[in-house]
Amino acid sequence: MQVKNNNDGKRGVFYIERDGEEIGVMHYTLAGPGKMIIDHTEVNEEYEGRGLGLRLVKAGVAYARENHLKILPLCPFAKKMFDITPAFADVLF
Repeated sequence: MQVKNNNDGKRGVFYIERDGEEIGVMHYTLAGPGKMIIDHTEVNEEYEGRGLGLRLVKAGVAYARENHLKILPLCPFAKKMFDITPAFADVLF
């Protein structure tokens, strides 16, 4: 299952699909130059506990690094992942 990204230049979503159905999403906003706000992460209940939420956050971190962005994780799940993953510190706003 591959993490995909779709954005319109202001808002976006990282998502994972299985058999054409979204099973995990992470919504974000591009807030001015150099800033990305993660505001919601959700994984379908039947797929919880499989690391999909972390995969979404990692995809966001990779995107931020590639685009020279800093992340403000307002989503409680994303914030927790930043709190327990020191390797994400370089993109933390």
